[in-house]
Amino acid sequence: MDGINKYNEFVALHKPQLESSGVPVHFWPALYRKLCMDNFDAGEALQLMLIDYDEDEQEEEDDKTKPVFALEVAREHGIKASDPQAIYLIDHVWTFRFKTARQQLLHYPQLTDRLSAIMGVDLEHEQRIDKILRRIWRYCHAYSIAREGLTDEERLPIWYVMDEVGSAVNHSDEPNFRLVPLLYLTTQTTYSVLFPIKDSVQGTPVTRDFAEYVSNDAPQRSALLLPWQETDLSEESFLQVEPSADYFASGHIPETYPREEETLPGSTPPVRCDPLKVFAQYNLIREHLTAPEFMLVDNREEADVLWLTCHFKNFGEFARQTPHKFINQFPFEYVITIKDLLGIVGRRAALEHHNVATLETYPAWLPTTYNLSTELREFVAYYQRRSAKGLDNHWIIKPWNLARGLDTYITNNIKQIVRLPATGPKIAQKYIENPVLFKREELNAQVKFDVRYVLLVKRVKPLEAYVHRKFFLRFANHAFSLDNFDDYEKHYTVMNYQEQAELHHIQCDDFLDMWQEQYPQHNWAAVEDRICDMLHEVLQCASQELPPRGLAPCAQSRAVYAADIMLAWTGQTDEENQMSMQPKLLEINWTPDCKRACDYYPDFFNDIFKLLFLDEQNNETFRLLTEKEHDM
Repeated sequence: MDGINKYNEFVALHKPQLESSGVPVHFWPALYRKLCMDNFDAGEALQLMLIDYDEDEQEEEDDKTKPVFALEVAREHGIKASDPQAIYLIDHVWTFRFKTARQQLLHYPQLTDRLSAIMGVDLEHEQRIDKILRRIWRYCHAYSIAREGLTDEERLPIWYVMDEVGSAVNHSDEPNFRLVPLLYLTTQTTYSVLFPIKDSVQGTPVTRDFAEYVSNDAPQRSALLLPWQETDLSEESFLQVEPSADYFASGHIPETYPREEETLPGSTPPVRCDPLKVFAQYNLIREHLTAPEFMLVDNREEADVLWLTCHFKNFGEFARQTPHKFINQFPFEYVITIKDLLGIVGRRAALEHHNVATLETYPAWLPTTYNLSTELREFVAYYQRRSAKGLDNHWIIKPWNLARGLDTYITNNIKQIVRLPATGPKIAQKYIENPVLFKREELNAQVKFDVRYVLLVKRVKPLEAYVHRKFFLRFANHAFSLDNFDDYEKHYTVMNYQEQAELHHIQCDDFLDMWQEQYPQHNWAAVEDRICDMLHEVLQCASQELPPRGLAPCAQSRAVYAADIMLAWTGQTDEENQMSMQPKLLEINWTPDCKRACDYYPDFFNDIFKLLFLDEQNNETFRLLTEKEHDM
């Protein structure tokens, strides 16, 4: 009786997992017993086979597709899908997060030996860890922990490699088995579970469908299967078409916005003579907004200005019910602050999709960006077309809506790229392989850097926007080269959140002096002109379409964003035969961290609030984006 009660407890605890994974009920009792006994009995019914390829079938590349081992049915009478005992536990050899994978392989040579054997990597090869890390995308799978209270870092995907048996189950479009992960909650241990879905006679290969949730006729299926099945899409179209309005609205809380007559210039809230009352959720504003024209209040109801750090959605009601108030957000501003939408919006500036000869996409300031959820097949076609032309194919893979480099990868491995969306929506953005570098004298090294401009928007129709003339700089800590992409301090510039990393500070005035020494032929004023033209253009693109495909006008809205920019060498020369620098817009950030700005410039928020809410022009501090200050 006690055994029945324990089994019932197991079912109550694991039923949601088992049902969502599609494990048939008739396997549950045997699965329970094998979990209790830690019984790995697959060897009684299945056998591992080393695949012997002919010499002309051998693959030399590091990320080869052909499997090393196969698994087949060994039992004399075969295996039936109805057999309640035919469910098998698969152990996990390695569980890891990718940013620490190389260090683990270096520190645990026995693990590295075992993975080498599973993946067919020569044990004596001097670069075998690199080979493992390229081939691993055929073998690894991922899960995430989604408990409440976890940080973004703790929610990052966990990858795992199954043991020799699980790793030998190869792909078929018509599989006879399924293989699914299972967290055994009693011991908090993760396994995989292998079970038949068809009857199989002795000698039949054990196969699974690695894209089982995608129908056989789905366009993206062949791209998803690249780690296990080579496909040439290089002759297919890689053109990108702007999606419908439904795509822009999907996954977002519905927003309201004011009627057209409520957004006319005459409806702008009047300038107040007495101090404007400011309700601020951002502590830095509470500390640094000191100008007598403003007064901080703790009650949002009595405030004239709401500066929120949470997303606001009801702009229509806000305009009708409190027409005298300001707010620090625009309706549908996510079209520029979410990475996949920014790519779509930016492409509106292009007269054509790409240069036929070079494959460079337009506009030149937008790094080529593909949505790996909706444009995966087009991305693979573009990647393979670049590969056929011998063009650089390094890409940075980013989540749509995470910051600080979390769950972000740099790679030229197409098999890795197509696997990464399994851990959440991603974009693939062309990695800038030829960045303009900055020499750090104390390192005696040329490093990557990026520039952050604070972007202020007062209205979108007609567009009125400014940049703060004091920009901010972030630097890598290691000399740049196009290798070792898991070296964070070489390839990334955001060091604020890295415990061991040095944060290198240079104020923009000091930077300008150093810039003139390092690049005497490239006046920063001309570079800044191109940056400002780019920022003006992207805001025009974002406001030219109706919501939800664009920013909505709102007379009460004012906003501050941060635009992160890198400079790239274009390979082209100007009239003086100097190499040309092209600004590249990486992202636009909502509610940016302004601590460094306040440290450097005590009146930072005083100036911003006067410009946005009191219409005080300040040409020394802010530059209107439509103006041209220097000849290019």
